[in-house]
Amino acid sequence: MLIKNKTLAHLAAAIFAAGSLTLSAAFAQDATTTVVEQTITTTVVETEAAAPEAAEPTVEQRLADIEAYFNNVDRPSGDASKIKVPGPGHNAWQMTSTALVLFMTLPGLALFYGGLVRSKNVLSILAMTMGVAGLVTILWWAVGYSLTFSGGNAFIGDLAQRFFTGMSPGAVGAGYYWISDYMWAMFQLSFAIITPALIFGATAERMKFSAVLLFTAIWMFVVYFPLAHMVWAVNGFMCGPLNADAGIKAIDFAGGTVVHMSSGWSALVLCIILGPRLGFGKQPMAPHSMVLCMVGTGMLFVGWFGFNAGSALGSDALSSNAFTTTLLAAATGGFVWGMIEWVLRGKPSVLGFCSGIVSGLVTITPGAGFVTPTSAVIMGALAGIIPFFAVVYLKKMFGYDDALDTFGVHGVGGTLGAILTGIFADPAANGVLSSMNLMDGLLLNQIKACVLTIVLSVVATTIIAYIVKFTIGLRASDEVQSAGLDTEEHGEEGYLLEK
Repeated sequence: MLIKNKTLAHLAAAIFAAGSLTLSAAFAQDATTTVVEQTITTTVVETEAAAPEAAEPTVEQRLADIEAYFNNVDRPSGDASKIKVPGPGHNAWQMTSTALVLFMTLPGLALFYGGLVRSKNVLSILAMTMGVAGLVTILWWAVGYSLTFSGGNAFIGDLAQRFFTGMSPGAVGAGYYWISDYMWAMFQLSFAIITPALIFGATAERMKFSAVLLFTAIWMFVVYFPLAHMVWAVNGFMCGPLNADAGIKAIDFAGGTVVHMSSGWSALVLCIILGPRLGFGKQPMAPHSMVLCMVGTGMLFVGWFGFNAGSALGSDALSSNAFTTTLLAAATGGFVWGMIEWVLRGKPSVLGFCSGIVSGLVTITPGAGFVTPTSAVIMGALAGIIPFFAVVYLKKMFGYDDALDTFGVHGVGGTLGAILTGIFADPAANGVLSSMNLMDGLLLNQIKACVLTIVLSVVATTIIAYIVKFTIGLRASDEVQSAGLDTEEHGEEGYLLEK
């Protein structure tokens, strides 16, 4: 009991220390913002009596607002609009998309990863996904959303919207014109949940549950919140579509850099520092259930439409394009991977089809709303080829134990997708490429964004991994690994079969 209490104490202390630097900077920014807001409020109150009432919108303006809703653009009548609330259709699609992305983690990723480990460790995967989901949700509500999307500077937000301060379900504009600010926050939360969960596929079957939680808590502050802010916030350093003054005018429609590259490259570093599984390379470690893996893949496939098409932030032509490119790339990736296996290994495996589908989904993610269907097929084909060789040959060449191929699929596939988006992006698919003058030098900017993402992920993960290692420890003991993490760390068994 004493050991457990010390572990929890270390865990709490380290989580507090991890966020302190980020939060202190944000509080300073927030304090300045508060003074400005108070000054503005005082001025408004003093002049409110003299301000004329807003004119009633004309019939023409009200009709124009309805047209704007159908076209998913801003209301022409502005503050005078009679419909300054979430639009039912667009908001309903955002709610559906949010549920689909959460479905990707619970139960999609849980079953996909769970089927790939040995039976004695299946519950450790399920516990990991649920533990990460709960922890990240609390962090997101407390400060994560604010650090990602509220003010700040080009690299990190402030704390003005901590605990969802100032937000309401009927307000719009935080994400887009016709979706609730609450749904925007929840949609982005679903991305924040799945990203760290992806990392632990590389460390499966040997990382302590306490270490998973501590690593996740620190990593969210140091990597995810800043990176998501840089790529998707209106003042973000790498947000080409929204920030005309962005330092790197890159594009990432649904998370190629933020989700897949960050998790994939972090997974590579973490699995190397953690070391291989007990018996790696000496005893068979085949997946215990390809049935569960395939079911999980199907859930990921379906949920990914929320991931990509939902990133259009409305039910419109752009979401239709993202839906189409997602399906084409994923199906193509799965088929090509399976055919390569057939040629090189003599048999197309279910695992190969599953890996190819996920690789196609990962690769199209940054470009889903920026490329045409034909380009999506090409990207899918390349997703079935390049990550295949990373998974089958690169891992063997360097000898690292990326247990469930997180780096091979998400790190390599995400990087591939970000670069290919710079090659295949087409103004015919998304007009913002023209309106924000993003086409000139786009490929170079995509490469710069990739380099920045890799450096941040690798350096931060190295530091965080050693912090966890020297405080509560990263790795389960040999005895725990031999018996299985399910019984030793969670006190349960995944399968109770009569012998």
